[in-house]
Amino acid sequence: MVGSGLVGSTAAYALVLRGIGREVVLVDRLEARARAEADDILHAVPFARSLTVSAGGYADLAGARVVILAAGVGQRPGETRLQLLSRNAEVFQEVVPAVLDHAPDAVLVVATNPVDVMTHLAARHAAARGVPAGRVFGSGTTLDTARFRTLLARQLGLDPSHVHAYVLGEHGDSEVLTWSLVTAAGQALDSFCRLAKVRMDAEVRADIDRNVRQAAYAIIAGKGATYYGVASALSRIVDVVLRDLRAVLTVCAPADQVAGVRDVTVSLPRLVGGAGVLATLPPPLAGDEQAALQRSARVVRAAIQGLGSDA
Repeated sequence: MVGSGLVGSTAAYALVLRGIGREVVLVDRLEARARAEADDILHAVPFARSLTVSAGGYADLAGARVVILAAGVGQRPGETRLQLLSRNAEVFQEVVPAVLDHAPDAVLVVATNPVDVMTHLAARHAAARGVPAGRVFGSGTTLDTARFRTLLARQLGLDPSHVHAYVLGEHGDSEVLTWSLVTAAGQALDSFCRLAKVRMDAEVRADIDRNVRQAAYAIIAGKGATYYGVASALSRIVDVVLRDLRAVLTVCAPADQVAGVRDVTVSLPRLVGGAGVLATLPPPLAGDEQAALQRSARVVRAAIQGLGSDA
């Protein structure tokens, strides 16, 4: 775990609670912070699962199968994820090569925001060292997808595990809620709503869209940062990689083109396993959703170009 701030340390705690992996190492430029977080989490081990938790330097990442990149500056109240770009790009110029010097075979999972652009940059740094693109991906809209499913399930009166829905594109303001793909208890959304007599009109949909899209802003305004949700998403991703579960997750990864936008990194349903991203599974979208995905990809592409990182 590179970066032991709120996201990194909470993700490490989530790994311990779920018993994922054998050893968790926290690395941070603030060594005292990493040691304190590692000790605090270690003290929870007797009440959770038996993992080794420690603080260390980049050299202690040797042999790691997964490295989560959570290093960077936090999002300020009212600040978009893309506004974080210039502040966090410099961090990755140092972090990614340092990680690969000691863990050249690890799958890198990017959590630092803006995650789409930071994943694009991390993949470029890694590719320069011969690392396959599939071994570098970001958490993307994994959390946004969970938010969408949770709010849908609450409205439908179902357990979220019986609701399938995806949020695609940028992890941010332009993300795309794919209503046309939603299924509930194995049925198309409209069919389920008719059978269960559940209201799902334009007003309800707009409210769910707003609450998914603006969730991070509301949480940051209330308590300064988001970390429980994304930490849980990261623990799920790590579990999928370590156990080669071949799960479909809405992670972000570099693509030659998305919705006609070339050389961009946004979230799509992707098959994830022990080697990282194994395949991309572009879904059949409604026309307005396809157009929205293109706009979202253009937002991220413009940020990449603004950074001067295009090939």
